[in-house]
Amino acid sequence: MKNVFVTGSFDNLRSRHFRLLDEASRLGRLTVRLWSDQAAGKFEGRRPKFSLDERLYLLKAIRYVSGVVVCSDALLDADSLPVVSNARSDVWVVDESTDNPAKREFCAAQGLEYVVIPEERLKVFPEWQPAVGELSAGRKKVIVTGCFDWLHSGHIRFFEEAAAQGELYVGVGNDANLRLLKGQGHPLFPQDERRYMVQSIRHVKEALITTGSGWMDAEPEIKRVGVQAYVVNDDGDKPEKRAYCAETGLEYIVLKRTPAPGLPRRQSTDLRGF
Repeated sequence: MKNVFVTGSFDNLRSRHFRLLDEASRLGRLTVRLWSDQAAGKFEGRRPKFSLDERLYLLKAIRYVSGVVVCSDALLDADSLPVVSNARSDVWVVDESTDNPAKREFCAAQGLEYVVIPEERLKVFPEWQPAVGELSAGRKKVIVTGCFDWLHSGHIRFFEEAAAQGELYVGVGNDANLRLLKGQGHPLFPQDERRYMVQSIRHVKEALITTGSGWMDAEPEIKRVGVQAYVVNDDGDKPEKRAYCAETGLEYIVLKRTPAPGLPRRQSTDLRGF
């Protein structure tokens, strides 16, 4: 299997970053060579909005990523792959916005394959197909629901903790229902894009776009999948959800909304346009 690399700060991760990582992982075992705060400042002209620890946490949660190596500015040139001990490089993947002659010349000189992912491909959100190792293992099925409009480390932590309860399904709120519940201007991103990002997280068995309405918009998906527990965080605890679980015999689990150790508390409303 080829060793594939991408480089960058991966600050404020959005769908185009996820798509780049997805496409790169199709070529072999993907390692992200992540710029440190200092290196990002050097090459992008500003320090990242999100700390190195938070960027690391997010990248390690993405199912397409096999490993992450932090590269400091002392070792790094933006147009070459930094040397990492015991790590053979075969393929360097970039997007069109970061493609340049210097990178091409470096790869030619080093005998590396150089792959540029077209910008248009980063705007397409393919259906996810589970690998053999990701098929159902007979665990209890649990579901969480939400908008997940600006995916952040708080969501990842929620998925991580919910997945400890069983095989995790995520009900991603459909666009029409989010407008009904939250008003015009919501969501920022369409349902297919939000589903794709949620499905990209390794803690998630399957992301489903809800087909119902109101606070129980995931009721059709709950019935279809046959989940046995509904997991919410404390600010997602709604009377409608409690009543539904009491009526149907579903286990109802309320988690405290706590960030991963060492990371700040994040809320989507605070990050809109961040």
